[in-house]
Amino acid sequence: MTSRTRACVAAGTSVATALILTACNSASPGTGGAATNAAAVRGGTLNMLGTGDVDYMDPNVSYYSGGYLGLRMWSRSLFTNPAVSGQETTAVPDLATEIPKQGSGLSADGKTYTITLRPGVMWNTSPPRAVTAADVVRGVKRTCNPAQPFGGLPDYIDLIDGMKAFCDGFAKVKPLAAPIANYINSTDLPGVKANGDQTVVFTLTHPASFFVDMLTMSAFSPAPKEWDAYVPASAELAQHTLSDGPYQVDSYTPTKSITFSRNPAWKADTDPIRKAYVDKIVIDETSTQDSIQQQLQTGTAAADMEWDTFPPPSQLPALIAAKDPKLNLGPSASTNPYIVFNTASPNNGGALKDAAVRQALSHALNRTNMIQVLGGPAINAPLTHVLPPNIVGGETSFDLYPYDLNKAKSMLASAGHPSLTLKFLYRNKSEGQSKVYQTVQQDLSKAGINVVGVPSPNADFYTKYLQVPSVAQRGVWDVALSGWGADWYGDAALSFFNPLFSGKPSFPPVGSNFGLYDSPAANSVINQAVQAPTRDEARALWAKADQQVMQDAAFFPITNPKTANYHAEQVHGAVYIPTFQNFDPTNIWLSADKQGG
Repeated sequence: MTSRTRACVAAGTSVATALILTACNSASPGTGGAATNAAAVRGGTLNMLGTGDVDYMDPNVSYYSGGYLGLRMWSRSLFTNPAVSGQETTAVPDLATEIPKQGSGLSADGKTYTITLRPGVMWNTSPPRAVTAADVVRGVKRTCNPAQPFGGLPDYIDLIDGMKAFCDGFAKVKPLAAPIANYINSTDLPGVKANGDQTVVFTLTHPASFFVDMLTMSAFSPAPKEWDAYVPASAELAQHTLSDGPYQVDSYTPTKSITFSRNPAWKADTDPIRKAYVDKIVIDETSTQDSIQQQLQTGTAAADMEWDTFPPPSQLPALIAAKDPKLNLGPSASTNPYIVFNTASPNNGGALKDAAVRQALSHALNRTNMIQVLGGPAINAPLTHVLPPNIVGGETSFDLYPYDLNKAKSMLASAGHPSLTLKFLYRNKSEGQSKVYQTVQQDLSKAGINVVGVPSPNADFYTKYLQVPSVAQRGVWDVALSGWGADWYGDAALSFFNPLFSGKPSFPPVGSNFGLYDSPAANSVINQAVQAPTRDEARALWAKADQQVMQDAAFFPITNPKTANYHAEQVHGAVYIPTFQNFDPTNIWLSADKQGG
């Protein structure tokens, strides 16, 4: 997930990933404070402190864990992952009434899904209006709008019947509100149809056992007709959101703050996922990692949870050793962070276009040193290829680029680039990102490579740098620290390869192939894996794709980490949701004597 999602942010900031494993038992010392024998308390203000913003205040476009976390409060999806210990990675109905299965919502050939929406779910319009199947169709259509398409589009553009043709036509539309709305409302999408107000029908080009898991992505959330007046993902839309969740957006000042209050149109009996214990949620996006950690540990009523940040990596060893019950370590199925090579950079005579140069750099990068500054190996398991071991196809580990400084120097000389100057893009408000940059700078200097920092605010990192191909093509950056996790759980290798490594169809802004990597060999095997008729055949092909991407040195993986989150003592019901890389705010309650303000 970009992102969550989701392109993710490196450890120590926030992560746009969707992970696969169940989080650690939150009742255990040192792994969180979710378990409590106290009765839930309603009321109060949940104060969340952070260092960055959502990517977009638009459920059909957001592709970042911070965006997904915000959407949990005000936008509902067809299916989701519940804040129930042991079920955090299970797809369960949200707006849908049940999981389709053969004989009940799923056709015999496995290609048609008929989904019934819950009655009584309302938009907070004036007066409130029911959420309909037409809203779901509108939402899916919006994902490939020409102004800012959804970054995970490669996951399903060839899977949903007619989606590719629909999106190809949409790309020719002017990125203005009126032409976009006209195309959405006048152009048919064969694979997504409303059958009355309460039923939506998805038709696929081939069976996909993971489709319900895919539908947990917010891209498939409904969009009200009022949004036709705004360009998707625009600043104007962000000020005119409509909610079908338990909270509504009262105010949003980008990079500064978000305030949520109860949505009067929401009915608890229509929402099996969100308890909505607190009355208000206030997000301050202007703090620092160190300050946030200090405030959470002091137990003040004005600091309850993190937002778009994590505990500073340098403090994790002490927190773990102390078995602090307010710390949660959630296992992941991600490659986060990783170093992406800009294969389109014109710098150094276009050196990064050459796989031999990228291979040499991979031998010069010291993974062990990077893992150490990210909090150490207890939190950061080394990852040396694309797929984490708990994703189908990633079970067999291999390392084509063990650290070898002499080999790196020799390869660079043979490639005609004995010295390079590389521009390193990173988020400077993240302790982890800053330290990885410094470590890479020091390590590569030993190979005759000069590394120059390109610091970025969290809010700009994707939207102004990585998601804009022309920025890469101009050579604004040569290497960048990003991260990734599965877009859904289970059989999710597709959600690594299609968005990141499938050539031009995965170039941003449609995909998250930030380095503009395009390999005919990799594209061929990825396509074969997508079309594989059985899981076993797909498993072998995904493993082959992993080998090819690494042979091309498209990126340098570092770790499949555990995700650290911390909350204040007054927070209860804190269940870690891997999709958000955080606890679920809609199911947290506060001690009666510390209700915020």
